[in-house]
Amino acid sequence: MSQKILMSGNEALAEAAVRAGCHYYFGYPITPQSEIPAYMARRMRQVGGVFLQAESEIAAINMVYGAAAAGARAVTSSSSPGISLKQEGISYLAGAQLPAVIVNIMRGGPGLGNIAPAQGDYFQATRGGGHGDYHTIVLAPESVQEMADLTFLAFDLADKYRNPVIVLADAILGQMMEGVEFKEALTRKKMKKDWAVSGAKGRKPNLIRSLYLQEGVLEEHNRKLQKKYARMTRQEIRYELANGRGAEILLIAYGSMARISREVVNRLAEEKIRVALLRPVTLWPFPYEAVEELAHQVKFAFVVELSEGQMLEDVKLAVGKEIPVHFYGRLGGGVPSPLEVLEKVKEKINSDHRK
Repeated sequence: MSQKILMSGNEALAEAAVRAGCHYYFGYPITPQSEIPAYMARRMRQVGGVFLQAESEIAAINMVYGAAAAGARAVTSSSSPGISLKQEGISYLAGAQLPAVIVNIMRGGPGLGNIAPAQGDYFQATRGGGHGDYHTIVLAPESVQEMADLTFLAFDLADKYRNPVIVLADAILGQMMEGVEFKEALTRKKMKKDWAVSGAKGRKPNLIRSLYLQEGVLEEHNRKLQKKYARMTRQEIRYELANGRGAEILLIAYGSMARISREVVNRLAEEKIRVALLRPVTLWPFPYEAVEELAHQVKFAFVVELSEGQMLEDVKLAVGKEIPVHFYGRLGGGVPSPLEVLEKVKEKINSDHRK
């Protein structure tokens, strides 16, 4: 019988990666995710895996490319500016159709910014980030338990679609400690990877590449990729909805801000104000249809982010002109309290009543 273990989010994610069969970690330390490489340095030795602190983030992502091409489960982690350096490699992974998991524990920006929590990398994660027409599935945990659970899922989705998957969290979730239960066994059935460059062994050699120079070949390759991304948008949308029935207001937030928004919903319920909370778990593909459906029944939507309003744009795309969409965000590592968000929401409620 499994039991809960008190761990930080970074440690829970790292342990989940090991239990998911990932025995290859390549990375470079940067706060606030440095606990991940520190944990992996110890655990990889115990499971006979490979831990390598690369000379740079650029080197690390290309080492992931090599391990993934050989059919191994591989992961790299970093924080915002480090993830920026990995973008070319992530584009290569997508172009070569290689499964890998990339972890971003977001910090304040732009530039080096600071080491406080932020959600300013939403555009980078959900809009590709690197060059070319590609997508990565983006998973957004809201608890230490989900830091573990969504890491298991990330590896499975990466293998299912032969595509990089991003786990997007922030410094709050990476550093906070909660009880976590590992429901997955240490040994998992390995997926057969006939495409890997693991040695020909009497068969026709496999070729892993993202370079296509013949006229029309790259366009055809891109069309195949787009069909895969369309399949992801049909099959892999995940979100959590609380208090959806009879709601007057729709609150939308992800990650650590969903935790704060949950308290706002509870306090407004005490005042007999019915508020639904929609938390996207996949930031890409985004749950447009779920937001659109709720927009038909509420008076307005309210988005909370640790940014200037990046997810806000996706919410507006979903809602259209159906209802007003209001926003409250903090920048550069500023974190709002539930009371602060509550006051901003109530301002809009009172303004709506005066109309």
